[in-house]
Amino acid sequence: MKEKIVIHDLHKSFGPKVVLDGLDLTVYESEILCIIGISGVGKSVILKNLIGILEPDSGSIFVDGVEFTGADAETRRAILSKYGILFQGAALFDSLNIYDNVAFGLRRKHVPEDQIERIVPEMLENVGLRGVESKRVSELSGGMQKRVGLARSIALHPEIMLYDEPTTGVDPITGGAVDRLIKKMRDTIGVTSVVVTHDMRSAYRLADRIAMLYEGKIICTGPPDIFRNTDNAPVRQFIEGRAHGPIQVL
Repeated sequence: MKEKIVIHDLHKSFGPKVVLDGLDLTVYESEILCIIGISGVGKSVILKNLIGILEPDSGSIFVDGVEFTGADAETRRAILSKYGILFQGAALFDSLNIYDNVAFGLRRKHVPEDQIERIVPEMLENVGLRGVESKRVSELSGGMQKRVGLARSIALHPEIMLYDEPTTGVDPITGGAVDRLIKKMRDTIGVTSVVVTHDMRSAYRLADRIAMLYEGKIICTGPPDIFRNTDNAPVRQFIEGRAHGPIQVL
């Protein structure tokens, strides 16, 4: 399999708190990789380093064999153009209707308006939201807002999608629909997906591989069956949701 993203020996601290401590992780082309771990362990910090919102203290990130860390502005822009992002809260613009939210990125890329008029309804239909173009963000449920955020991201035809807790705050049926959309993007256009989640039902349903972050490192990685059958104590505690074990949260 071709390597799409390679993270090597990544370190990130905030003051005395070490969050990433020599993290190594590879994401392969057209796979869905779910990163799991308890809240606050640093899963979202990985995503923020991937897109340059945060800079690592040391270590390297490569995308398609090109180093992102320490790269010049032009190289970073070229790499960032490969990404689509679905934030935990969808990050829609309340002042815009749904059509203009989905069209936002297309307009920034100077896509002709007649093409946008074709693309926006198509993307909304892809996420099961036909006919909502004129609605305001406040008129949609949280799950529907997440799907609008996904439509906005996929309208730009990203090579890589980053998802921050895509099923948090939605009902199980909507969560299942979001998972199906992520898989559809892999199957139809070969999108590589990195999904940060603590929802094990979603991870089992969705992932080609799962990676668990604990104490700043990936401690287990592999297909879902590896996690279902593991004897690794922190992994077992997390996936079973047990209060007692090596992971101390209180």
